[in-house]
Amino acid sequence: MVLLTLKFLLVQVLGDFVLQPSRWVIDKQNKLLRSPYLYIHLLVHFLLLLMVLGDPKRYWFGIMVTIFSHFAIDLAKLLLRTRVNKRLLFFGDQLAHFLVILIVVNYYNLFKLKVEFFNNPGVLLLIISIVFLTEVSSIFMKVLLSRWTVEGGLSEDSLDNAGKYIGMLERLLIFFFVVLGYWQSIGFLLAAKSVFRFGDLSKAKDRKLTEYILIGTLVSFGMAIIIGISYKYLLKMIS
Repeated sequence: MVLLTLKFLLVQVLGDFVLQPSRWVIDKQNKLLRSPYLYIHLLVHFLLLLMVLGDPKRYWFGIMVTIFSHFAIDLAKLLLRTRVNKRLLFFGDQLAHFLVILIVVNYYNLFKLKVEFFNNPGVLLLIISIVFLTEVSSIFMKVLLSRWTVEGGLSEDSLDNAGKYIGMLERLLIFFFVVLGYWQSIGFLLAAKSVFRFGDLSKAKDRKLTEYILIGTLVSFGMAIIIGISYKYLLKMIS
């Protein structure tokens, strides 16, 4: 089960990322079905499947399904390139390939896709925790900090929603540090963030901005720690 899945994933990673130069991608985007690299790309995947699976007679059906589905998914991605957000297309493309791999592996009865996975209270608790650490916490932070306004504190050169995603990532890291018991890593994370923020604070020379950033950082860290501790406690209760 696991071995076959890993083999298909290895082929996907090698074929789509390692053995596909940028010029192939550009040529496919410009010429679509007329691009020879589209078919060379499929040939690379086919050869990799033959090499990695090691038993083409047994897996011929899975190989054919993988190759033809890969062609269809890549073609759909190329056709939708100008109409759909490129980031959404990229992740959708990889997700579609991954789903095909699951279907192919499932065909060989090596494992079954079970809906019971979501009936596991530990899994549900983890999903809820991640949702709270990302979207819910971001909204909470936005509401909490909305009572203060810092004029001139936000740089026009900053990326859109960068602070939101940085906060999500730091809370997720802290959560897993707490769950795994690596409390010292939280201190390193806080120190690293302080170093990067020091430049902004020294340039701003604004006490209000300093206090604003400190409040946001401490609240964000605090929420992640509380959610991490709560997760561990509730997990012990339901285990």
